[in-house]
Amino acid sequence: MPVLGTAQSNMLDQLDSGVAPATDYTTATFKSTRVVNAQSVENLSEGVLDVRIDHRFGPVNEGGYTFFGLDEANTRFQFDYGIKDWLQVGIGRSAVPKSYGGNIKLKFLRQSTGKVNMPISLVYNLFTNVDALNYTGPRNNDFSNRLSYVHQIVIGRKFSENFSLELIPTLIHANLVELSTQKNDQYAMGIAMRQKISKRVSINLEYFYLYPTLSVTDAFTNSLSLGMDIETGGHVFQIFLTNSLAMNENDVITDRSENWLKGGIHLGFNISRVFTTYKPKHNSI
Repeated sequence: MPVLGTAQSNMLDQLDSGVAPATDYTTATFKSTRVVNAQSVENLSEGVLDVRIDHRFGPVNEGGYTFFGLDEANTRFQFDYGIKDWLQVGIGRSAVPKSYGGNIKLKFLRQSTGKVNMPISLVYNLFTNVDALNYTGPRNNDFSNRLSYVHQIVIGRKFSENFSLELIPTLIHANLVELSTQKNDQYAMGIAMRQKISKRVSINLEYFYLYPTLSVTDAFTNSLSLGMDIETGGHVFQIFLTNSLAMNENDVITDRSENWLKGGIHLGFNISRVFTTYKPKHNSI
């Protein structure tokens, strides 16, 4: 008789005993809710607060006068909270450009095996940005004209213990644009990946491609970031190189990033510290 594999044998044992197979959910597709600038498929668990400090220095091609960008800084403070395992909300403020933003992140699918066999995780992220700059020119500064929105579907899969990949189709809408040639709606595609190199360290890469429009030409430089995650207990420390000074989703994707080949590279880091405010009695997934 043929010899049954372990997984098949275990399944038959469960059926014989009348016990339904359990659902085994995939964990740690990424180590943080963000890859670098991009949202990952990870959500905070219910009752967990994540306090984030994100920092970008100036471009290295400014040379010794700014100590290769280290004299300059852009900082963002972000607070994210897990209302349910599938529902996360956040609010934050960026210094450059001055703005406030909030997001809602909904997890619709979670990669799993066993009773529920789901090959991917799928998350919807809605980000709303409020422009806080002071304007002096002939511009309608109604509050609604300061608003812009980012809609993203994050589709990710953990292919092995060490490698994860996600795609991020994106729609950006600005209520007000500066030029008549610009479109209120713009479309982009993001890709991000994680390669684990040790128990607590991984290499991350992300790239956003903004589809050309009348206001986006072939000369437009898209956002590209390469970094490293270092996990230390309740902290996740991310250090990286990026050609994007901004940190809001809409500015990262639609603002003209600098050229890597011409030294338009910013050293940056994200620090994430999580706090458990309470432990739910039941798993909400």
